[in-house]
Amino acid sequence: MELFDLRGKVAIVTGGNGGIGLGIARGLAQAGADIAVAGRNADKTREAVDQLTSLGVRAVGLQADVTDAGQVQQMVDATIEALGGVDILIANAGMSIRKAPETYSLDEWTTVITTNLTGVFACCHAVHPSMKARGGGKIVTIGSMTSIFGLDMAAPYTATKGGVMQLTKSLASAWARDNIQVNCILPGWIDTDLTVGARRALPRLQESVVERTPAKRWGRPEDLAGAAIFLCSAASDFITGTALPVDGGFSSSMF
Repeated sequence: MELFDLRGKVAIVTGGNGGIGLGIARGLAQAGADIAVAGRNADKTREAVDQLTSLGVRAVGLQADVTDAGQVQQMVDATIEALGGVDILIANAGMSIRKAPETYSLDEWTTVITTNLTGVFACCHAVHPSMKARGGGKIVTIGSMTSIFGLDMAAPYTATKGGVMQLTKSLASAWARDNIQVNCILPGWIDTDLTVGARRALPRLQESVVERTPAKRWGRPEDLAGAAIFLCSAASDFITGTALPVDGGFSSSMF
C-alpha cells in the first residue's frame, strides 16, 4: 500500500473552483483522485474542471449552493452517478462580510453562519451514508486562524470557524465507528480572492502578516495541497478530530 496514493478515490471539493479549494483539488488530483468540483459560478467551475482533467483524472463540475439542503444532496447523488461513489469530502465553501460587530444586521449574521457552519454540516451529513456503505471515508473541513484567534472586523466569520473546528471533533468522535476520519485544516493568511477584500479594508495587513509569519510570506493555495493529501490518504488512518494549522508558523509565534 502506498500511503499517499489516492488513485481509485473520489473527492467532492465544495468551493473547489478557486482559491484554497482549487489548490486542494489540484493536489488531490495529482495524487490520483477523481474530483467533483462544486461551486456556484459555472464559468469558474468549467475552468477548474479543465485544469483537473489535464492532470489525467476524471473531473466533473456541479452547481451547488451549500445553504440549500436539496442542492447539497443533489451534489452527492450526481457525484455518485458520475464517478461511482464518494470517498473524500473537502468542505471548503465559505464567505465573509467584513464590518464592525455592532454594524451587522441579523440577516447578515445569519447569511455567514448558514454558509460557513450550517453548510459544512449539511455537506458532511449528506456524504455520511455513502461513506459508511463503502466502509469508510475522509472528511476535511476548512477552518481558519480565526478558529483560534478573534478578528474584530469579522465576528460572524470567526464564530463559524471556531464552530467548524468543534464540529469536526464531534463528527470525528461520532463517525470513528464507521471508519470515517474527520479532520480540520486551519489555513493561515493565504493569497486568494477572499483575502483581497481584507487587504483592501486593512491597508497594513499585507505587511503585518509578513512581519508576524515566521516563513515571511503569505501562503498560496497550493500550500494546502500536502496537508489535504495526507488527511485524505491511508497515511492518516489513525488520525481523527485534529486541527492542523497550515500557516507558515503564524499561530506558533507571538510576534
